[in-house]
Amino acid sequence: MSRMQGLLLLVFAKYFHLPFLRGVQTETTRTGLGGYWGNKGGVSARMSVFGHTICFLNCHLPAHMENSDQRMEDFESILQQQQFEGQAATGVLDHDVVFWFGDLNFRIDDLEMQVVKSAIDNNKYSMLWEKDQLNMAKDSETVLEGFQEGPLKFSPTYKFDVGTNTYDTSGKKRKPAWTDRILWRLRATAPAGAALNAGKRGSISGLTSGTKVTQHCYRSHMEYIVSDHKPVSSIFTLQFPYKVDVPLVTLIVEDEWNSIADATAVFKVAPNYSRSSWDWIGLYKVGFKHHKDYVGYVWAKQEEADFQRQEHQVTFTEEELPKGSGDFILGYYSNNMSTIVGVTEPFQVIISHCFLDVRTIMYTLYFWA
Repeated sequence: MSRMQGLLLLVFAKYFHLPFLRGVQTETTRTGLGGYWGNKGGVSARMSVFGHTICFLNCHLPAHMENSDQRMEDFESILQQQQFEGQAATGVLDHDVVFWFGDLNFRIDDLEMQVVKSAIDNNKYSMLWEKDQLNMAKDSETVLEGFQEGPLKFSPTYKFDVGTNTYDTSGKKRKPAWTDRILWRLRATAPAGAALNAGKRGSISGLTSGTKVTQHCYRSHMEYIVSDHKPVSSIFTLQFPYKVDVPLVTLIVEDEWNSIADATAVFKVAPNYSRSSWDWIGLYKVGFKHHKDYVGYVWAKQEEADFQRQEHQVTFTEEELPKGSGDFILGYYSNNMSTIVGVTEPFQVIISHCFLDVRTIMYTLYFWA
């Protein structure tokens, strides 16, 4: 998660992908009020996914029709300031794949309000695309080279009267515009003819190494009326050859824990994994959102006698076990890498706990005294 005033970025992953998400880092850049206020700017999250670097960048750029150049300047400033640690992909555009999205605030130039609304009413969006500031900037701004966007086949998402689907009727009467956008970029483009035209549904783009990004849909959501913007969403498939397909730690656990004695797990570490005495194994409910959402945990300490062993066992005490039954997952957290590097498949915990009601015993003793 990465957040700033007016900006929030959340990245979710399926549990079985977690061991292959490495090097997670976040950055924030304020551009409001000359860099002092976080109402404008960018928040990002980067990671290595199966050995390929990916960066998600959420931006809120300056508003108003006349500030197109300022929007580009702020975007370039965000790219320059956001630098990550490590030898590979230190900048946003150094990543294999970049997803850039947010309230980018680009407007529709030249056309009068009546012309824009008429085009919207008659689904003639193509005449508006040609005057869209972001589309025009892609033809002239070097920093936008390689960025792709699916066809805008939905009505402009700004500006609406809050609580309605009616474009702005206030005294300002803002001209409708596609302010809310989702774009992507690959670090290198495929050879000529390998990618489909971006204007076609299910547009595809790919690296020469075989990486492909396929956009399946790109749409707005008119049913949301709590803002003067309409949210947009997109679904992508990212395909690439695995560079990393073996977890650093393999966890083995029984299908069910029916008693406290069953609460054990075995783990194996890869030869290239550097263990820490602060590594731990967490017990998580299926659907957990963060590595600290564990029900209980045990330390995966490295003893001197462990160096020659291939397998290591840990045991959960009764205090570390859930009070009720359910489906759970074990995850191995690496202190050095600050991420989960091994997980199990879901398994069931069905353990009955015995509790001693001290208050009842005290009352009974008092009664018979």
